[in-house]
Amino acid sequence: MILNEDEIVNAICEHMAERKGIPPERVNVVLEWDENLGFSAEVTIEGRSQYLVEANMLEAIGRYLMNHYNRRVFREQLELDVEDEMFCIVKE
Repeated sequence: MILNEDEIVNAICEHMAERKGIPPERVNVVLEWDENLGFSAEVTIEGRSQYLVEANMLEAIGRYLMNHYNRRVFREQLELDVEDEMFCIVKE
């Protein structure tokens, strides 16, 4: 199974919205990848920005898989990658 960039953004939006007690529509996410720093996401809520590292992104993706696909996965089963856009490989 592969999650595309939009699903990764949705996962992070839902995760952060739940943590902050706000609707997901109020969360803005920009995915980032740097050769030296790896994967991250800039999350903006009500004008305040914070960065999520890869581990936080994988936590959000894990919750998303449980909520939308009824699949419980461990972090070792999730692998972020990037080509034209970011995607997540969900291993069996």
